Amino acid sequence: MPAIINGPLQIATVGGSGVVNFGGTAVLSPKYVSKTYGGSGGFSVAGAVITANGLSGTNVVDPSLVDQPTVGNN
Repeated sequence: MPAIINGPLQIATVGGSGVVNFGGTAVLSPKYVSKTYGGSGGFSVAGAVITANGLSGTNVVDPSLVDQPTVGNN
């Protein structure tokens, strides 16, 4: 299925295990997973960012052992 992109598109970087997909797909499976914590406004990547944050805290307690299994996704 073809992709119709009607508007601006900005892809800053795609890492070694990143996937950029245009068009229809049946299944997208992660090959690599990681967990990153960031505070309020920490990962804003727009061209012009204005943030007004007061006191901010990030909860890093995660009781789950496996968030996204990748066994068999090769």
